[in-house]
Amino acid sequence: MTSSEPPVLDRLTHRLTECPAEFLAEPRIAGSGRIHVDAVVSDLLVDLGGQPLTVDEARTFQSASSKDRNLLRLVLVATWLMHDDFFCEARNVAAAVQDWLRGGLAELAALVSADQFVGDPDRREELVRLGLAALGLRPAGETPEQAADRLKTLSSVERAALIRETKAQIERARVLRRKMEEEAAREAAARVTRE
Repeated sequence: MTSSEPPVLDRLTHRLTECPAEFLAEPRIAGSGRIHVDAVVSDLLVDLGGQPLTVDEARTFQSASSKDRNLLRLVLVATWLMHDDFFCEARNVAAAVQDWLRGGLAELAALVSADQFVGDPDRREELVRLGLAALGLRPAGETPEQAADRLKTLSSVERAALIRETKAQIERARVLRRKMEEEAAREAAARVTRE
């Protein structure tokens, strides 16, 4: 990356509010849908100074399963974000962007609709921060600690993990409470029989 100025968070989150409808259109899945996600990603990589996707790399952004619909739509939204002048002028980011698009969005796509990364302010900020972190960057005016803390606060993946852990703790407490009640009932029954 050759740009010495860190990116401005507001500019990038605002860019997501301007995401064209085509980037939220139906991705090509099993012969239906309009948008060839692999072609969009390939074009982005070239615009970032990299090479177009190979045939094998393009397969990552193709699917025959409707279960990949939200992931492919999120990849499209992320390509819109990464097409900002900041990234295009920075150069030398194509490989990191490709890695992020290929592997950094699946868990998020399983939790949050791609539309929310355009319509919801917190989700926009989350996507921007994830993209910056994938490139080893942070927003202008933030220390590494501040950037990491804010990303953790916004993280849908972190929130989902916390909810799962909380539910597991509640279930463990419920089981323990039931065992204690059963033990108390046995002790009460034993006292009655002794009397």
